Amino acid sequence: MRLDKYICKSTELTKLEAIERINAGHVTVNNETVIIESTQVHENNCIILDSKKLKTRAFRYLLMHKPTGTICSNNDGEYPSLFNQLDIDKKSELHIAGRLDVDTTGLVLITDDGRWTYNVTRPDKHCKKTYKVGLSYSILDEQVDKLVKTFKQGIQLQGEPKLTLPATLAVISQKEVCLTITEGKYHQVKRMFAAVKNRVLSLHREKIGDVQLDVEVGKWRYLTQDEVNSFS
Repeated sequence: MRLDKYICKSTELTKLEAIERINAGHVTVNNETVIIESTQVHENNCIILDSKKLKTRAFRYLLMHKPTGTICSNNDGEYPSLFNQLDIDKKSELHIAGRLDVDTTGLVLITDDGRWTYNVTRPDKHCKKTYKVGLSYSILDEQVDKLVKTFKQGIQLQGEPKLTLPATLAVISQKEVCLTITEGKYHQVKRMFAAVKNRVLSLHREKIGDVQLDVEVGKWRYLTQDEVNSFS
């Protein structure tokens, strides 16, 4: 964690105020004065500001049911931020672990723990993400087995040198499927179906790892400790 962020998470100082204190030599890390705000520190370090030893507030871990027409950003843009749905203090310290497009709905994980986010999103963890997908064109009965096999073997996306990792496809109806992937390439689900001559009309994330979406649209809750630990 950056030193300025650590101080903000340990005090009521703003980022600018924290940087000013650091630059002025008011902060020591393991008994050495540090004046560079971007210095990386750990919660096990001894960090002292003006003779007071600092300790960060507890990390927070949330899930939210993202509505359509919202963006996964801390601030409003062309569309409103989904953070507007959060009635919680110090929202600016939070970030999203795995973003969704503006027109995609469903499960979003939110935290202020950067290392935990890394565990959720890093490619070598192969974290499963399950989506319900609405399609433009019908999947005929005689196409199901071949399509399921194609997704399991991996799909060649336009502009990508390698096939996608194996994905699990379950056909719900002719125009609706359930898809589980373990990657997070740019617009991956939409690109996968484009590669098999179909088009995604709706996309809804139901599950990440062992965490299942279980709140209404626009609502949120804290993760249980078991849910948090499942990504360690």
